[in-house]
Amino acid sequence: MGSEKNRDIRLKRRPSGLPAPADFELVESDIPTPGPGQVLVRNLFMSVDPYMRGRMRDRKSYIAPFQIGAVLQGGAVGKVVTSNANADFLAGDYVVSMNGWREWFVSGGEGLQKVEARPDMQVYLGTLGMPGLTAYVGMLNIGGLKEDDRVFVSAASGAVGAIACQIAKNKGCRVVGSAGSDEKCAFLLERLKIDGAINYREHDDLSAALADAMPGVTLYFDNVGGSHLEAALDDMAEFGRIVACGMIEQYNASEGPPAPRNLFQIVAKRLTMRGFIVIDHLDMMERFQRDMKEWIAEGKMTWRETIVDGIERAPEALIGLFSGENFGKMLVKLSDDE
Repeated sequence: MGSEKNRDIRLKRRPSGLPAPADFELVESDIPTPGPGQVLVRNLFMSVDPYMRGRMRDRKSYIAPFQIGAVLQGGAVGKVVTSNANADFLAGDYVVSMNGWREWFVSGGEGLQKVEARPDMQVYLGTLGMPGLTAYVGMLNIGGLKEDDRVFVSAASGAVGAIACQIAKNKGCRVVGSAGSDEKCAFLLERLKIDGAINYREHDDLSAALADAMPGVTLYFDNVGGSHLEAALDDMAEFGRIVACGMIEQYNASEGPPAPRNLFQIVAKRLTMRGFIVIDHLDMMERFQRDMKEWIAEGKMTWRETIVDGIERAPEALIGLFSGENFGKMLVKLSDDE
């Protein structure tokens, strides 16, 4: 490996509001050496996800906060370069881990998932990874998706939303999604073949726009919260279900959101609203990957990716999530597959 170095991204300070480049630090060090029973992995791609913003706050949650000065964590797919007497992982194996935000790492095998080689290895961080599993669990397990459902998906062109839309279409449902540009709405209609798309930036009255597109939503898959949740509550059919997956509209808020102002609709319409965290459902991973691979082989699944080159641009990629700069799954390419 010669004079090559390892680089990682660390949290320099806790952001106030929208994260800024100065909140992060790029650190260079020697490439680690695997000890007995360990493997050395070079990451190929890392995932950038909205939930990471919550881990930058020093507060109790479902997952521990990032520590100042520590390397950030996130999904990554990499290749084993050296195996030091580890029978489970050999040189040349591909692995998925939560050891992203760094170019190299050593491991005894804990937390590593071996995956099959593909020309698009980054798909294990999107459609065949946690975003795909999130959509699968949310729609089928939490939402109890039924063939006659009228489904609304917010942030429908995103990594989770696009898969959620297609799962609903594959199950025979009518689907409407929201997105933040005409280009993204065209993708929803032309590529995902959903029944309606709303550019939320063009509507002052999102409730009216949703009611026009799909009166009486029976299942809402919420990735946004705030104004989208308020619109869905106004339009929901009686006994409808709301899957609370994420609320990106509020992740950088410094004060309470102005919406939703109509939570009483949960009572009046006898709605069910349930939040979930995908890591509670990892037991569904094998079933999910089996079904997803079948849909992909049958041409029933498509997706978009935004790929940024270089670990030094990872903070930029994360910040871009909150202004909608990504189209589909946001990824950072760390190295070529050599």
